[in-house]
Amino acid sequence: NSIRTRVDRVVDWMTRAEVDVLAMQETKCADDKFPVMAFLAAGYEVAHCGHDQWNGVAIASRVGFDDVQIGFDGQPAWGGGKNGPADEARALGATCGGVRVWSLYVPNGRSVADPHYRYKLEWLAALNQTAQSWLAEDPEAQIALTGDWNIAPHDEDVWDMAVFADSTHVTAPEREAFAAIEASYADVVRPFTAGEFTYWDYTQLRFPRREGMRIDFILASPALASRVVHAGIARDERKSGKDRIGAPSDHAPVWCDLDA
Repeated sequence: NSIRTRVDRVVDWMTRAEVDVLAMQETKCADDKFPVMAFLAAGYEVAHCGHDQWNGVAIASRVGFDDVQIGFDGQPAWGGGKNGPADEARALGATCGGVRVWSLYVPNGRSVADPHYRYKLEWLAALNQTAQSWLAEDPEAQIALTGDWNIAPHDEDVWDMAVFADSTHVTAPEREAFAAIEASYADVVRPFTAGEFTYWDYTQLRFPRREGMRIDFILASPALASRVVHAGIARDERKSGKDRIGAPSDHAPVWCDLDA
């Protein structure tokens, strides 16, 4: 929710947590406005894809960068402006320390009746098709599909299902689209974080009341999933207060550790 607003907080957490690779979503800035120097000063290379004040994805790495790719093959475009549909800044891939990392910002969907909902389902279907092709080409590929998926795959991933009746994020088509990807790419964080959420909106007391959602995931290819030794949700980074740097995002970082 704006990297320029929260860069100090992000870099502070990366340093304290000794993060090797960080995937970011909703950076909300164009490439020339991204605060590159803060990451370089902390020892990280960074790649960013952003067109304007909307969307935006980035990857920061201290273990190397290779084969940076903006967008995945077949990624749908959105909009109907004078120049037709446009590619949004929602997917960025890079190979970091031998792992193919994808920073993904899945479309929100807005409402079930909105064209953006159909776009969301098309986007997920295209991602699934391309992600399956990567494994077909190399079953031993180490791939991490990370980010804000804007889907709560199970009822326990929202604090109160009644609140989301007839809303996006929990509909059967969205969950089926997520499950199709999860059939080949494992959710490597859930086994370590049963009952935990990753997102709490800014409504007063939503966070302390634990009224959240689990919509942020690391889905790993089989070869990568076999290397995961621990994972978690850095819930405390959602907190605000005198001992915190700046205002928090409405999402908490999701992380995993790999063996050597």
